[in-house]
Amino acid sequence: MVKRSVLKKLSDSELEYYLKAGNRFVPEAVQIAFEILEERGRVFTGQEKTAIQQLIQHKKEAQEAKIAEEQEVWKDHITEDPNAVRLYSRTTILISSIFFTPIPGAVLLSLNLIKLKKYTAAFASLTFGLLFFIFQKYILSSHFDSGATSRYSPEMGVIAAGAIGMLIIWVISVPKKLPYRPKSYLLPVIVCAGTAVLMFFYYEEWFSYFPLARMIRTLRS
Repeated sequence: MVKRSVLKKLSDSELEYYLKAGNRFVPEAVQIAFEILEERGRVFTGQEKTAIQQLIQHKKEAQEAKIAEEQEVWKDHITEDPNAVRLYSRTTILISSIFFTPIPGAVLLSLNLIKLKKYTAAFASLTFGLLFFIFQKYILSSHFDSGATSRYSPEMGVIAAGAIGMLIIWVISVPKKLPYRPKSYLLPVIVCAGTAVLMFFYYEEWFSYFPLARMIRTLRS
């Protein structure tokens, strides 16, 4: 946020620099510098005013374009184009990471990356999933009550962090704006079902802090 009080401390020559083409200041700063100079008695010709307003407008458009570009990077570009590559969807990976530990999500993401020939990223995905699962177990078993049920507890934040990690790996590793068709849910269901079986038999040892594992334990008892 640009503070008018800060710009008011600058000299006229310093403020004039804000009005030069090619400067790196945000449009709000240029507008305020222009207003302060007018308040100090600087007289601008009609041509100068037009050039300054065009400069401000250009900066605003560039700023909006940058924000739009950043938002595009985080969008999920699912398509029905039959020629598009088929990948396991972001939603599938995020849901499996939250409810079934980061490992199923890491497996699905790594398969996507192998399909895209991103072998180093695929290995990093698997490594992250395994290490974060161990990290979750240590942190949650040491610092949180596994009997807590509030969805607003820090415990849920730690669990969600694994899914966020998967999303970040996707954004970094998958080509930007890559359109893809979602693959079948068959393998994700098999992987998650296998994890659910492990949750049933190894609840106390590894999974006591996962919401789904608690549901399974309740049904088991």
